[in-house]
Amino acid sequence: MPLMKSWVASANDPGCDFPLNNLPYGVFSNDPHDARCGVAIGDQVLDLAVVEAAGLIRLADAPVFDLPYWNDVMDLGPDAWAALRALLTDFLREAAPEQAQLAPFLVPLSEVRLHLPLVVSEFTDFYAGRHHATNVGTMFRGAENALPANWLHIPIGYNGRASTVVVSGTEIRRPWGQIKAPDADVPEFKPTRKLDIELELGAIVGVSTSMGHPISVAEADQMIFGYLLLNDWSARDIQAWEYQPLGPFQAKAFATSVSPWIVTTEALQPFRTSTPAREKELLPHLQEPGPMLFDIDLAVLIEPEGGAQEVIAQTNYNQMYYSAAQQLAHHASSGCAMNAGDLLGSGTISGPEKAQRGSLLELSWGGAEPIALQDGATRCFVEDGDTLTLTGHAQGDGYRIGFGACAGKVLPALDWT
Repeated sequence: MPLMKSWVASANDPGCDFPLNNLPYGVFSNDPHDARCGVAIGDQVLDLAVVEAAGLIRLADAPVFDLPYWNDVMDLGPDAWAALRALLTDFLREAAPEQAQLAPFLVPLSEVRLHLPLVVSEFTDFYAGRHHATNVGTMFRGAENALPANWLHIPIGYNGRASTVVVSGTEIRRPWGQIKAPDADVPEFKPTRKLDIELELGAIVGVSTSMGHPISVAEADQMIFGYLLLNDWSARDIQAWEYQPLGPFQAKAFATSVSPWIVTTEALQPFRTSTPAREKELLPHLQEPGPMLFDIDLAVLIEPEGGAQEVIAQTNYNQMYYSAAQQLAHHASSGCAMNAGDLLGSGTISGPEKAQRGSLLELSWGGAEPIALQDGATRCFVEDGDTLTLTGHAQGDGYRIGFGACAGKVLPALDWT
């Protein structure tokens, strides 16, 4: 599919993250107006609350855009999602008759504040990238025992904390926790020294299910409202002490950052690709009826305080072993009820090469191989004052489907003991 031309001139730039082909959904505010729903187009955001108030869009009996979240639109279901996207595409296409009516409802992105675009019902994070799982398992258990026995059969996950999912730009406070040194008899309670990031893609569940009712992978794919970038911040030294036998807890509960724009599943359709060949055949309920991954280029950037920003890793979402649809189907397979607004983290996305590793734990091999920065400094893990940014886009024919940035600056731990 080629670039779809818009009357918003900036949307036609091949390097723009938000062309007409994309139309990602977000929540924004600008003085003196409260947060409400908008759609990004070029370097502008279309204020859907005022478009709705003007009578140009009506998806439901009650307003659904003059709200600081997209959950009410999710509740309308996939048919309404498709109708909205088709209408917005018609409104914003080149030579659209509505241009004169809609132009006053555009607000420059440079003048707005972006907010978390949904109320996160619950958050589940997966461990579904084979290269990441192999790297971490090799470090902790040796190459011969890198993958747990169940890993090639199910997408492993854990329930995280919705309460600390925050939008890009939110500062992250270095967490405290119990840490046990290898030569110590008992742990200490102190700030983490091994603060890390995890490069992930988050999938937003847009349709609720009933308790006791599993879903197929195909049904799960239709239930996903959209995707955003996700950084599941991790305290590796806290994690090493607490994770056996039940997995991560406080080491990941303190913060998860997401990008502010929801890129719809429909916008990503031209970039579908298949999961890799299976070493072990999956059970029927996890088998995919077609391509369920997407070809999305991803990058991790670091910016030390007072220094220059630089790329430290680049990879692609097509490296995942399990798709978001498989993860969702597995989540509901026991009869677990899923809610509109649930957020599923893909798990760390790493490729086969060192420069494609999606965490500092892997990039520095647990601290044994420090990362060299352009200014001569090194990093094993994230330091205070560092800003870590995730970026991503799918590359089309003369356009790109961008996600915007997912960034967070690390602040020193509070001195509260």
